[in-house]
Amino acid sequence: MWNVIKSVLAAFFGVQKERRRQEDFTHGEPIKFIVVGILLAIVLVVVIAMIALTVAG
Repeated sequence: MWNVIKSVLAAFFGVQKERRRQEDFTHGEPIKFIVVGILLAIVLVVVIAMIALTVAG
């Protein structure tokens, strides 16, 4: 699972290597990447909202 998280984070920041991306597509289960991606996106939005609220108020 840690490899899925690292891969999704690398993809979020646009620094994932082509070799790793190909490996994910050939050996990874898509549902894991989808779930981790959605969860990390929610965490990112919450963190940004908390920072914005802290700075604004």
